[in-house]
Amino acid sequence: MSVRFRGAILFDFDGTLAPNLDLPDMRRRVIGLTRTYGVDDAVWQGCYIVEIIEASRCHLAGRDTELAREYHTRAHDLITRFELDAAARTQVFPWARDLLAAMRASDLGTAIVTRNCEAAVQATFPDVMTHVDCLLARDNVVHLKPDPRHFESAMHSLGVSPPRCMVVSDGAMDMRTGRELGLCCIGVLGGSSDADTLRSAGAELVLENAARLGSVVHRLVEPITR
Repeated sequence: MSVRFRGAILFDFDGTLAPNLDLPDMRRRVIGLTRTYGVDDAVWQGCYIVEIIEASRCHLAGRDTELAREYHTRAHDLITRFELDAAARTQVFPWARDLLAAMRASDLGTAIVTRNCEAAVQATFPDVMTHVDCLLARDNVVHLKPDPRHFESAMHSLGVSPPRCMVVSDGAMDMRTGRELGLCCIGVLGGSSDADTLRSAGAELVLENAARLGSVVHRLVEPITR
């Protein structure tokens, strides 16, 4: 792993750099489809949306591989259409480009690590690859967060190790995964989690939004990049 930056920041996307998706509605739609295939709720209870689909596919495959394949295709088409429909009505926050430019000007690598699909990110943020060094969306990786390998893939691409990296996200999932890897974890409000939830999940600092990162990033990054 070659060293390219003195440090790096891994950004979540929805709720962090762009308005959040209506994940409860997406979840309801996926569950509704899943139940039409006769999958008992106990199969997927407590799972995230993509994991509901995978658990249900595995369950169906035990009795009918063709039915499992059909379900898997329909469910992923459902969430992709949901994401693309939302992206068509959404833009990144007005300050997002300036924030990312400031981080890169400080010799900090930047990555977007998201469970959203790449096409939706590109639709919401058409010039994304002129503003970040790495984009790892759902369809770019085998292992999706909260699997730590999603973050590890981004760090490998940027050439940084955990002590020189931080994650910025509105989600408790990302705080827990970041802490598992030894990353500096910064929570932001306005998305899926409140301040207490983010702190309980491992956030070292909670900001009103990611735009506030510019005022504190050097205080946070300098100790981990020495």
